[in-house]
Amino acid sequence: MFDNLKDKLQDVFSALGKRGALRESDVDAALREVRLALLDADVALPVVKTFIASVRDKAVGSDVLKSVRPDQQVIKIVNDALVEVLGTDPAPLNIQVSPPAVILMAGLQGSGKTTTAGKLALRLRTRERKKVMLASLDVTRPAAREQLRILGEQAEVGVLPEADRESPAQIAKRALQAAKLQGFDVLILDTAGRVTIDEGLMAELREVKALTNPHEVLLVADALTGQDAVTTATAFNEAVDITGIVLTRLDGDSRGGAALSMREITGCPIKLVGVGEKQDALEEFDPARLAGRILDMGDVVALVEKAAETIEQEEAERLAKRMAKGQFDMNDFLSQLRQLQKMGGLGGIMGMLPGLGKMQKQIAAAGIDDSMIRRQEAIILSMTKKERVSVGVLNASRRKRIAAGSGTSVQEVNRLVKQYQDMSRMMKKLGGKSGAAMMKALSGGGLPGGLGGLGGGMPGGMPGGMPGGMPGNMPMGGKGGLPGLPGGLPGLGGKPSGKKK
Repeated sequence: MFDNLKDKLQDVFSALGKRGALRESDVDAALREVRLALLDADVALPVVKTFIASVRDKAVGSDVLKSVRPDQQVIKIVNDALVEVLGTDPAPLNIQVSPPAVILMAGLQGSGKTTTAGKLALRLRTRERKKVMLASLDVTRPAAREQLRILGEQAEVGVLPEADRESPAQIAKRALQAAKLQGFDVLILDTAGRVTIDEGLMAELREVKALTNPHEVLLVADALTGQDAVTTATAFNEAVDITGIVLTRLDGDSRGGAALSMREITGCPIKLVGVGEKQDALEEFDPARLAGRILDMGDVVALVEKAAETIEQEEAERLAKRMAKGQFDMNDFLSQLRQLQKMGGLGGIMGMLPGLGKMQKQIAAAGIDDSMIRRQEAIILSMTKKERVSVGVLNASRRKRIAAGSGTSVQEVNRLVKQYQDMSRMMKKLGGKSGAAMMKALSGGGLPGGLGGLGGGMPGGMPGGMPGGMPGNMPMGGKGGLPGLPGGLPGLGGKPSGKKK
């Protein structure tokens, strides 16, 4: 997401940082590069012009040009301008109304309406504790209603039963009556799409809207369509007055121009974004946090939220107790790997950590990715119960057998064992008197601790506590011995407590 734009902006800011004191001509030259980066990211030209004008007015002021770190001041100004373009504040769904709150999903065919309806139903049920009903108004696409029924079952929400020979308006009317009678809090109406915008589609939407009087009319748009998504949003807004936008497949768009253009062009807030294929991969759109990711400032809040959602409390407490006793074996190591995968893998976590944008190529070259985590898991699963508890019994023949059983090499087995031994020694130190203070900090929740060395035999991971006392120590060992990443992950209390390795 935004990879190309992020890389180009980082190059611009790095060049500014090398200049020391800035002149007005330096800022103008930098803004020319920023303009080209935005256009290359498929941001609409009117948005680019407004953005550049806003940044320049503030960036050439005397306070910036004479400040101690003018490049940092410029980054701050660009960040604020990005937030303003994206919408300033998050726009929550309007569902705190007399039930049922009706949400009408609109969009072109293939934009992901039905999938998004299922994701939204799951989000409202689990996060908002709402009783949700799904209803498909799509009578043209084969198996559209069957797809929504399956998604509804997976999300454990109500689904309106099918009836033959009903028009979309009739289905909508029946759905609204059923939602009222059965006491549902939210009714999500999934409408039919078209390959292109036509009057038949808009007339159908207007009829359904008039019958149901929805509290939200959400346009579902595919981020990969770039400027076409902005054109589509404008047309739907003029026809049916959309109240918000859901941008799908944002994780697959390396440019991201649609997200940066849509709010400014249409005046409609982006309320939700789809960031993956899984049913829980739907996030509230937060302009400030997204701007932070674009400028490589990270999104630690999202990381904490993700950890709180995915980490199992009982397992966290079990591992915390074992750490307190200085105990740590391959079963614990395997548990850590699986927790990491639940949080979205290395790619998902690294995208939320500040300052990693400049190191992405180095990290990739070192072989540190999700496939490495899967190989490490396969190695541990190829061990016997005795070998997992007592790694000391792993002689050459056993390591060769484990490599063959896991489809890896003996070198990878050796690397994993070495990494485990380093981590185990660290756990034993935590179990002693000298580690008492640290353990007390770990059990307090939050995400303290810096990201440790990524490979080269260093204890790889976040030696901090996940929410609920979950010891971070996420194995990130690779090859090549990358240096420890600077800075610490701030805990919920705010202060970074990590130390550089």
